[in-house]
This record gives sequence, C-alpha cells and structure tokens, in this order.
Amino acid sequence: MHTLPKLMAVAGIVMLSGCTSKIAEPEKYSGFLQDYSGLTEAASPSGKPELRWVSPQYDPKNYDSIVFTPVTYFPQPSPASQANAQMLETIRAYTESQLKAALAAHKTLAISPDVHSLIFRGAITHVDTNKEGLQFYEVLPVGLLIAGAEAASGHRTMNTHLYFEAELIDSTTQQPVMKVVRKAEGKTLSNESKPVTLEALKEAIDAMASDAADIRSAS
Repeated sequence: MHTLPKLMAVAGIVMLSGCTSKIAEPEKYSGFLQDYSGLTEAASPSGKPELRWVSPQYDPKNYDSIVFTPVTYFPQPSPASQANAQMLETIRAYTESQLKAALAAHKTLAISPDVHSLIFRGAITHVDTNKEGLQFYEVLPVGLLIAGAEAASGHRTMNTHLYFEAELIDSTTQQPVMKVVRKAEGKTLSNESKPVTLEALKEAIDAMASDAADIRSAS
C-alpha cells in the first residue's frame, strides 16, 4: 500500500513530461529568421496555434504581388532512419507546392519584385518525433509498468511534428512585415521504428498552407 502513492506520483510526473507544447519552444528556433523578438502566440485562421509578429505599418492592400522564394530546410537536415533523404525532399516539395498555390490564390506571384511586392521566405526547420504521453488508464501501477516496457522496447506510439518558419518582406524597405513560427502536429506513428512519411504530415501541411490566407490580415 505504501508503494501505491509513490507509483501514482511517478505516473503523474511521466504524464506531465509527455504533455508537449502546441507552439515552438525558443530552443527550437533555427536562426532562419534574423529576429524572433515580438513573436506572440496567436490562432491561425483554421484555429491552429502559432507564434506570429505583424508590423504595425503592415497593410496588405499596399501590395499586389508576391515573389515566392523556394522552401528550404534550415539548417540542412541529417537524414535519420525515421526520415530518409528522399522522404525529406518529398515533404519539402509538397510543402512548397501547397504554400505556393495558397499564396497565389490571394496575390499575383511575380518573378521579380516591384514597389508593391512582398517577398515570401519560408523554411522547414525541424521534422521530428517524440514518444506520446502516457494515457489516463496507464496511471494504474500495472499499466505504468506495461507502458514502461513498451517504451523501452520501441512500441510506444510516436507523435510527429513539422516546424516551419516564414516571413513576408517589403521589397522596397527589405524589412519584414510579418513573421510566423509554426509547430504543425502530424499523425501518430504506431512505434518508433515506423518511418516518418508525407502521409503522416500531409494534413498538417495542408492546414498550414490554407492558413497562408493570413497575409490578408494585419491583426
């Protein structure tokens, strides 16, 4: 009986440690953006949490075109067993095509900037996984032991995330007018030996691209 409270306490600690933030933590900032100050938590048009900064002087009506620069990885990733080089390129190319199409639906895409252009820069900064937090039923001592054994043997389900940083730059001043840092949550993998695929991240990427309509907002 004396061990039960201790086991429950341990379970509580593990549960809390499994609760990950819905927004990017500062240690996940890649350096792709020159300045991260001023970013505040906001809801995207689809209701997804993100970090955003908008210049007080930004008025989308002042711009009639966007120069779209290709989406990159920053920094360049080292392909791991859960996401090989070919899959990383597939994820990057799909992200680029979806974002480009979404932006083109609201502004003309230009090859070169003029005085009424915005420049879009975007990068995938992380594609990662982490073990899913313990479920409520696993608070029970026996369940806790089972959960520990599953985690040790690689059978715990894994959360997938894609981190994305982007900015819109005024082509005349060369200064950012909007910056966004997004932690997009993908599907869970059944265990840590499963590879990360586009299918796991596709829905998250689609939602992020759809939210590109946010360029019309100065709020």
